[in-house]
Amino acid sequence: MKALIIGATGATGKDLVDILLQDPEYKEILLFVRRPIGIIHPKLAQIITDFDDLDPISGQIRGDILFSCLGTTLKAAGSRENQRRIDYEIPLRFAAVARKNGVSKTVLLSAYGASPQSRIFYLKVKGELEESIADLVFDQYIIFKPGTLLRKDSERWSERIAAFILNAMNSLGLLRKFRPLSTLILAEKLAKAPIVLGAGRHVIQLEKIFGF
Repeated sequence: MKALIIGATGATGKDLVDILLQDPEYKEILLFVRRPIGIIHPKLAQIITDFDDLDPISGQIRGDILFSCLGTTLKAAGSRENQRRIDYEIPLRFAAVARKNGVSKTVLLSAYGASPQSRIFYLKVKGELEESIADLVFDQYIIFKPGTLLRKDSERWSERIAAFILNAMNSLGLLRKFRPLSTLILAEKLAKAPIVLGAGRHVIQLEKIFGF
């Protein structure tokens, strides 16, 4: 399969690239990035992309499957408007071009609790993205909804504190389904899902990811 990835420079995206490069099921990996990343591999190609203007590279958004891992935090985005642009507008626009160009499968990295009805801005945006991509009618549409992620060398204190608390509670047998998930394990599941799942829409909730 030929895989397309947006969000390849994020923690999960980086791990996903490494996993796909090692997986013989994936013959080509095409990254759409703002600037080159320091990886050279015969299976890998990179397209320098202005995500606010896809027209110049729209013809290159072709392949078998799109992995959508793009996302940010409110702090990094600087405003709700910019966070919505990065977490909703860009992934949806990219997915629409991919579908128009014949890409038949997509895997979306969303979040636990994401819903268009959520009162939490981040989860509301993620939920709206899930539904908008569903409207594009991919032959296979897989949504992953993880909870607390363990990123290598994470500087997000909120994540580190949440992971510490959850791990402590898990050791007591509490909240087992909410145990933190490493980005490496998540990336392995992202890569595996399109191969083992059939056509249609699949939602992989937090509690199902570990056993998937």
